[in-house]
Amino acid sequence: MSNLPTTPVQSRRRMLQLLAGAPMLPLGTGGLLASTLAACGGDDDDTLRFSSAAFTGMAAPAASNPAALASTTVGSSLKVSYGDGTSTTYQLAYQPFFLTGQLVTGTSGAKVVAGGYYDINNQPIIDKSVPGQERQFFSDCPDGTSLLTVAGAAANTVFAVVQFEYTTADQSGASTYGTLPSPIAVLTLKQDPANGHLSLDKYHNVDTSAVHGLWITCGASLSPWGTHLSSEEYEPDAFNQGLAGQTLATLKAYSKNVYGNETGAKAYNYGHLPEVTVKADGTATIKKHFCLGRISHELIHVLPDERTALMGDDATNGGFFMFVADTARDLSAGTLYAAKYLDKLTDTSTARIQWIKLGHATSKEIEDLVNVANIQPTDIMDSTTTDPGDASYTKIVLNKKTAWVRVKPGQDKAAAFLETHRYAALKGASMAFTKMEGTTANAKDKVAYSALANIQDSMVVGGSGYVEANNVAFPKITAGGVLAHDMAGGQKDSGAVAINSEWVPTQSRLLLRGEDIAADALGNTANPAKVASPDNLKFSEKLRTLFIGEDSGNHLNNFLWAYNVDTKALERILSCPAGAESTGLHAVDEINGWTYIMSNFQHAGDEWSRFPALDATLKGQIDALININYGNKHSAAVGYLTATPQQPKLGS
Repeated sequence: MSNLPTTPVQSRRRMLQLLAGAPMLPLGTGGLLASTLAACGGDDDDTLRFSSAAFTGMAAPAASNPAALASTTVGSSLKVSYGDGTSTTYQLAYQPFFLTGQLVTGTSGAKVVAGGYYDINNQPIIDKSVPGQERQFFSDCPDGTSLLTVAGAAANTVFAVVQFEYTTADQSGASTYGTLPSPIAVLTLKQDPANGHLSLDKYHNVDTSAVHGLWITCGASLSPWGTHLSSEEYEPDAFNQGLAGQTLATLKAYSKNVYGNETGAKAYNYGHLPEVTVKADGTATIKKHFCLGRISHELIHVLPDERTALMGDDATNGGFFMFVADTARDLSAGTLYAAKYLDKLTDTSTARIQWIKLGHATSKEIEDLVNVANIQPTDIMDSTTTDPGDASYTKIVLNKKTAWVRVKPGQDKAAAFLETHRYAALKGASMAFTKMEGTTANAKDKVAYSALANIQDSMVVGGSGYVEANNVAFPKITAGGVLAHDMAGGQKDSGAVAINSEWVPTQSRLLLRGEDIAADALGNTANPAKVASPDNLKFSEKLRTLFIGEDSGNHLNNFLWAYNVDTKALERILSCPAGAESTGLHAVDEINGWTYIMSNFQHAGDEWSRFPALDATLKGQIDALININYGNKHSAAVGYLTATPQQPKLGS
């Protein structure tokens, strides 16, 4: 790390730098705590080098502490060991940059609403649901976040790209899920070179008009070349048959907010992979890649070859997908594959994968089909939910529903990239997973990981949507789990054609599982000592740690976990407000010598109906505190984990 001092004494000081002087003060309405998380480095003296790190977890918030149940709490620590046998323990805390809905300084110097919504003309979208209380819509659901640097930026400048998945409801309480165009913002942050502390300087709302607006952006990742890889999940079902994510009625409501009419938004413009490139001045450009399959994109991961991308599919009867780009650092052209299991994948087995080639395309040719040729679903294939009694159709199961499909002559490419779910099922891919969400990878061991928010329905023998030919047969685990996929080169697809990648998943196995329980005193229906409905996944090569964020109706408070892949230790490191999902996870091994773990949450106090066993009085106390902390449930936090040393003075 070239930024580190070179003398042993200076190096020791640098390794132990933290924000020793930052007071642990309340910040904002949530009462969140401030400090910093730092990293260590080394020089040519091996005794001073970073050796290992281990987290010590926190207890889950208790019923006796409603305030902790109603806010983000951190009671964990990180012990960093060095080559000379010494170590330092850091007490962790949480630092938000803002709560959504707050006014922050924009790149022009004017105040803007954090997480605010804009139409296709970049005009604020106004919530008029309560007369006399009109205001700009803003999201309570910040999600995917990337932390990065840009060449040529001002000194001590770091950028974060943050996307906002949806907003739960308008001021009247009516659901607005999926009906607003997801905002995406660049945060210009100032990094204190003495301690790594980050503070918000400017906020820039990215203009998404050139890509037709964004649709339900969920998890995200940072590409190896420093761009933010976004997502569009629950793509609108162009046939409106309930086989994919959202209905055309939702698309019409979305179009009304984006375009001012119900016809401006085309179904096939959504369900793709957006990529954001940040500029040195804190603004950004965005493009959509139409060639990575139109699926329920959640959180993709690009592997070290800078060409191979692994993709989960947040759907029921979803698949495991892979894209191999023609050129490194360029996702605008390549080959799309879907996984088929050759062996039965269970909670105790390891199953081999065969990759089915769905097609090769450029983003431009698929986008041109949509916006130049104006292709319609019935131009691509026939799809019916009634048995046509015709052998030219193939029976498939998607979203627990049976359909019969056939591709129109000459339309295989359009089917592969615009009707990817139907086409993958038709081609025999194992469309069996229930909410395969975040994907990440451990490059050293060549192992990828996929989050399964639930193991139920299509994954369970006899479950709704189960298809024996998919070769996926688990016991029901509502709390879900994490799959591991071993990767290798030299693989061939189902047509015996070589796959041009050294990072191809060859087999899968269950790594971690949740545990369903009878409801406890807090209403938890999953063991709070284990993961429940894992969603966000990120892996730190330096810390040898898999970070897991939950999206669970099985834990009253969703947690952020750290799982050491060497020691197998699973430690709870953060607790979200009750009803909130842990989102925005990004583990950054080093930016200018400092290590960061980004973390957001969304929709605090949501879906109380999932916890009927929770004491009504306690529920009322928690709900009231959430309303105070987070603007009557309309706000949520965007921030990062911080750390303070246990000793006030560190070395000499």
